[in-house]
Amino acid sequence: MGLERPRARYRQVADELREAIVRGDFGPGDPLPSQPELARKYGLNQTSINRAIALLEAEGVIRTEHGRGSFVVDVPTVRRVRRIPAPEGGTGSSFADEVREAGMNPSTDLVRAEAVVAPVGIARLLEIESDAPVLVRERHMYADDRPVQLATSYIPLSLAGSVELAFPDTGPTGIYRRLAERGHRVARFAEEIEGRRPLPEELDFLRVGRGGFVLEVRRLAYGEEGKPVEVTINVFPGQLWRLRYEWAAEGAG
Repeated sequence: MGLERPRARYRQVADELREAIVRGDFGPGDPLPSQPELARKYGLNQTSINRAIALLEAEGVIRTEHGRGSFVVDVPTVRRVRRIPAPEGGTGSSFADEVREAGMNPSTDLVRAEAVVAPVGIARLLEIESDAPVLVRERHMYADDRPVQLATSYIPLSLAGSVELAFPDTGPTGIYRRLAERGHRVARFAEEIEGRRPLPEELDFLRVGRGGFVLEVRRLAYGEEGKPVEVTINVFPGQLWRLRYEWAAEGAG
């Protein structure tokens, strides 16, 4: 390939690799040629090739694994729909339904369920003392065995009663049913959404490129008396999800 001047050559390399991915020369999950191979092909030094790779990674097109190389990101877009008001007894969406609608098979692993002292930020959201115990549930969620979501929920132990509330593992609806049986029926939800850089453990599990970002959705569930009964932190790879909110116009119907 003849690289044009005066445009930065590493950007031209990134452009050609991006176009090759779009054409399908490299499919989802496929490795790119190694950086030494790319350096020889384009007649550039390793630093320039590294800059091209870093640019594609920042765009979320590829991910780089230390010691293994760079791979095309597999991007099965999942639409996360919130319906307002939510169906009776529901949260407004279902992870399993959303993944199935995207043509993939959902699965979830409960990797942690224990009583811990509430982290400061969680205690503030739950409106409890900073040293109060909470039931924490951490779940890893997959679409066709690809990690697509981290979900960590916190319930005041005074409401949960014990860690046994988490077993057998269930989705949000099941947990809320169990809370209702203990006299703590969920009456409404509120969500806050924030885009940010991934934490190290999120980067590893979600396979987000170093230049990528995640969406953090903080969902608060409120009881009938207006007090929070649960907070859930959902973390998604930004390039895999689309958020959609639906609600009826006032007076419609």
